[in-house]
Amino acid sequence: MLSTIRQDINVIFERDPAAKSVIEVILCYPGFHAILMHRIAHFFYKLNLILIARIISQINRFLTGIEIHPGAKIGKGFFIDHGMGVVIGETTEIGDNVTLYQGVTLGGTGKDKGKRHPTLGNNIVVGSGAKILGPVTIGDNSKIGAGAVVLKDVPPNSTVVGIPGKAVVRKKVNFSDADFTKVDLNHHLLPDPVADMMRSLQKKIETLEMRIAFLEKELKDYLCSFG
Repeated sequence: MLSTIRQDINVIFERDPAAKSVIEVILCYPGFHAILMHRIAHFFYKLNLILIARIISQINRFLTGIEIHPGAKIGKGFFIDHGMGVVIGETTEIGDNVTLYQGVTLGGTGKDKGKRHPTLGNNIVVGSGAKILGPVTIGDNSKIGAGAVVLKDVPPNSTVVGIPGKAVVRKKVNFSDADFTKVDLNHHLLPDPVADMMRSLQKKIETLEMRIAFLEKELKDYLCSFG
């Protein structure tokens, strides 16, 4: 537990340039408070002391604005930046080196019991306001764009944008288990498949217009040849 907490503190310095000291992180970072209280709540949850675990999670929600069900499984190097409005459901599973920004929802669908929340792999960044819903799996080294709504599985090494989310496979990146500094936090640098399609259509229209103009000129020259 202490080793995990120490790692939770270290990743804040590695991913947030605003962090100045350990004391500041311990006293002023709601994301750190939320994950610390969750680890305590999860401990009681595993002991089947569900009510105590839920009470701790509700206190956590009241103090930080971050709601994490005590049943959620969260790995090492987890970082919630700012965090207000983050919701993490009961059967969510989160790997190592994962970063969530404010307003993210890892939610469930339907009323069935059992696995109904997302599974996130390692080295994943989820942008502000993104929603990942249902028992979908997000592959390692992936990035979910701000405001995206993910309803289907995402393959490893992908960037997801749009509503519903569309995955754009990117070049594979290898991470060592201890290499947190290479987690890609540039969640504002995202491809835009809709814009790419519009540009492609625009080029096609320009080509057709040039072709029509050429054919009109040929027709005009042909008619002029008859006087």
